[in-house]
Amino acid sequence: MPEFAFIGRSNVGKSSLINMLCERKGLAKISSTPGKTQTINHFLVDNSWYLADLPGFGYAKTPKSLRNDWVGMISEYLRLRKNLMCTFILIDSRLEPQAIDISFMEFMAKNELPFVLVFTKTDKLGKIGQEKNLDYYKKKLRQSWEELPQLFVTSADTGAGRQELLGFVAATNSLLPPGGFRQDQ
Repeated sequence: MPEFAFIGRSNVGKSSLINMLCERKGLAKISSTPGKTQTINHFLVDNSWYLADLPGFGYAKTPKSLRNDWVGMISEYLRLRKNLMCTFILIDSRLEPQAIDISFMEFMAKNELPFVLVFTKTDKLGKIGQEKNLDYYKKKLRQSWEELPQLFVTSADTGAGRQELLGFVAATNSLLPPGGFRQDQ
């Protein structure tokens, strides 16, 4: 079955977004402690696709050796997973562009891996603050990118962006050939 990976810096709101998308509180464990997700967790959605919850990158209250292991595991998963359709890179909409986020996007582009950007926590900004921050983020990305990746604006608290994300998944899944993935791929 097709998979869609969710990744972002620690405490970006990944678990909250996953719970909102799946309409199941507590499906993905929410924690105020960075680095709670330490393995790749798969959730079957509508018996038709998998949501892969990846460990966050950046700061985590774990030994550096363990964080380095995550980097290798995540890199291998993203580069080699045949049924990975797209990676959702989550960005905290309240923050200026972070070097670690930009670096991760560059890794994805260099390896020709499809991704979209998902701005989280937009309800915390208000409409004007949200537009200002997103415009600044786009301007910063255009300094290095000819074409911007597709962007989604979300809030786990209000449910904003849920239908757009699920619509993107459905549209992407419709591109699969009949029969989906072959076992030998």
